[in-house]
Amino acid sequence: MSWFSDFKAKRANKAATKAHNEAHAYWQEDFATLEKLVSVVSAASKGEDGVPNTLMQKDGERTLWQGPAIFHEVGRQPGRYQGGSTGVSVPVGGGVRFRVGAQRGTLIPGAEMQMDKDEGIVLLTTERVIFVGPIKTQEWNFDKLLMLSTTPDESDYFINVSNRQKTSGVRFDPEVGREFNRFLGSAAAIHEHGYDEVIAELEKLKKTAIAEEPKLALPHPELPAT
Repeated sequence: MSWFSDFKAKRANKAATKAHNEAHAYWQEDFATLEKLVSVVSAASKGEDGVPNTLMQKDGERTLWQGPAIFHEVGRQPGRYQGGSTGVSVPVGGGVRFRVGAQRGTLIPGAEMQMDKDEGIVLLTTERVIFVGPIKTQEWNFDKLLMLSTTPDESDYFINVSNRQKTSGVRFDPEVGREFNRFLGSAAAIHEHGYDEVIAELEKLKKTAIAEEPKLALPHPELPAT
């Protein structure tokens, strides 16, 4: 093998190692969350909360997860007048004049958009999602859930429920948001199907994840990765 071929082969090994390490780190994160889910859901099935809390829970309700988040909901930006203005100039002494103006024209309402309203804690239970902050408290019951969507990085959630017209939601750091998404799916499944079915599915997913753990395959195994 020439020095150039050797250089290219080593570079290919290095790239393959980097790709494997990234994939394995992501797998480890997901697998750790899966193990945590199995533990928390199993405990909840025996009447235990997954996290300590002071929440006033409904009959049979169990708290599975909590994490820091920002609450947002639809709000309107400030309006503006489209048109001119008029006014008079009033003398106040010493050669200084104060202008008193009046707006005239048409008020253009501000655009509606999702706006951050508070920062606090999200609690996820087998019945609902709850946000608790110093300014706002909000809950979204699974029974009234119409639609739930998230951004591609799983950090931002938009929730529509039948008892409120405005779309609202919560935003997390991406890593926290990914874990919330997995717990949210399990919580909703528990609410709909019960513990036994969800625990069985989680155990099945765990076996599949172990079998699919990323393995390093070097394009040139006869050479080192670096």
